[in-house]
Amino acid sequence: MHKHAHQPRLTRVVLVLVALAAAVLYLACPPPIEKVRALGYAPDQIRESRLKTANASATHTVRATFVILARNSELHALRTTVRQLEDQFNARHNYPYVFLNNEPFTDEFKHAMEWATSGDCHFGLVPYEHWSVPSWVDNVRAKWAAATMDEHVPYGGSSSYRKMCRFQSGFFFRHKLLDPFDYYWRVEPGVEFTCAIHGDPFRFMVENHKSYAFTITLREFPATVHSLWATTSAFRALYPDYVVPNNTLRWLTADNGKYNMCHFWSNFEIASLAFLRSKQYMAYFDFLDHAGGFFYERWGDAPVHSLAVAMFLNKSQVHYFDNIGYYHRPFQNCPTDPGFNSQYCFCNANRSMLHHPDSCTRAWLDL
Repeated sequence: MHKHAHQPRLTRVVLVLVALAAAVLYLACPPPIEKVRALGYAPDQIRESRLKTANASATHTVRATFVILARNSELHALRTTVRQLEDQFNARHNYPYVFLNNEPFTDEFKHAMEWATSGDCHFGLVPYEHWSVPSWVDNVRAKWAAATMDEHVPYGGSSSYRKMCRFQSGFFFRHKLLDPFDYYWRVEPGVEFTCAIHGDPFRFMVENHKSYAFTITLREFPATVHSLWATTSAFRALYPDYVVPNNTLRWLTADNGKYNMCHFWSNFEIASLAFLRSKQYMAYFDFLDHAGGFFYERWGDAPVHSLAVAMFLNKSQVHYFDNIGYYHRPFQNCPTDPGFNSQYCFCNANRSMLHHPDSCTRAWLDL
């Protein structure tokens, strides 16, 4: 009895020591300030929907939305973009918008977007876990990679850009605000829509059984994706059944069997959320994420999406919107049909990316 009487006291001592050790560890390695701030955000800073009375009875045959990742500082560039998108297309359709930010949107931003759009507006905060360096990444190695790449490629030294690429590759479609939707159209601040958009691209995607659509293709900076092809090949070897028989990997394969750097420029894409939510895509992203290449190199979401499209979809499920005028500096897609261009566009067809030597679109069309 005397021996067992000391056990509760011993247990309390152990618990106190564990608590002290945890406190010391917290003080020595405090969580990132971004994570601390996230704990104090109000509910309307995390997610807020601003619905328009005029849309209360509206119904869409496709559950679709525009998805825009933006900073508060990009308000004026985005307002110009959204006004063009409304004038060229959405004022006739009233599709909703989902705005995402890794910091809370300001009231000024929310009001401006509310006034500029015809559709309902949903504002969301990106969860800290979706915009951070995961625990398995070696921070020293990642910082060294960024430092050595800084002067050689755009955003080579940027940690924030790497977090964005990881987010766009594997997390944006998991945001709660995207749950009600089946299709998305990605839009970025500062882009231009240079032609009237006839018909409804969302309905076109559904009625023609398309899962992914693009306007521009080009080649990636090799320094940013040194091991992406090899990592993808390792994934294919591990999950051979995930790769469809009539895939389009040949579009991405050079004569020597390596990656030719072609990709769909993902700042414009219209796609099925079911594709990104599929077990194939989720397994692929998880495999890439644990390889660490988003931070040890600078893997972009464009080549990641493109490799996934090539592996998991057949060509008939992918569409080139040649008649959508789109400009993202310094490249553009401009319809080449003279009659259509002169009547509905304000872009120069001779400067379309289709004619650029780094474009991969003609090779895609020739598949």
